Amino acid sequence: MSASGLDALLTDGRWTHEPAAAELDGDVLRVTAVEGSDAWRTTSYGFVHDSEHALLRPTDGAFAVEVSFVLDFTEQFDQAGLFLRVDEREWIKAGVERSDGVPQVGAVVTHGTSDWSVGPVPAWTGRTVTVRASRSGDAVTIRAWAEGEEPRLVRVAHLDPGAVVAAGLFCAAPTRSGLTVSFTGCRFGEPDASLH
Repeated sequence: MSASGLDALLTDGRWTHEPAAAELDGDVLRVTAVEGSDAWRTTSYGFVHDSEHALLRPTDGAFAVEVSFVLDFTEQFDQAGLFLRVDEREWIKAGVERSDGVPQVGAVVTHGTSDWSVGPVPAWTGRTVTVRASRSGDAVTIRAWAEGEEPRLVRVAHLDPGAVVAAGLFCAAPTRSGLTVSFTGCRFGEPDASLH
């Protein structure tokens, strides 16, 4: 088994929606998104998109998941990161999305309807980015960083402590064909000991 954890995820996980292609090359999983793929529910835009490519495995209780990928995508709304899914109406995606010409680190938290928080990270372009979600109690704590940097807090989100969650990596390409994301890791472990 590789240190990246990607081969285990491919064995134990299931796609929410099959990508155009997914190929494990050593410790790198290259996933090509279908044009128009996305995850969003209603808020501001008025539409429901439930077509992301998320490779998820079941989890049990408190846990943390880290997803790493190369930030080399360039088109509007190209996105990659991690995904936590209860069902089609309750889920969280966190990672980097290209918006208005700049890569933005952020999260979409969906409890019936979606919300979105972002912050620009142009210095992360061309680097390996890691996004971490730690679930404990009624909270999911999301952190992210580029190689060589310290983790930064992205979001603290509510999640019902009794919810059964599947977790793993995701990507989507709402506006174009040809997006291929190079994932370099997906690791599961113990949740963070504290928020700060």
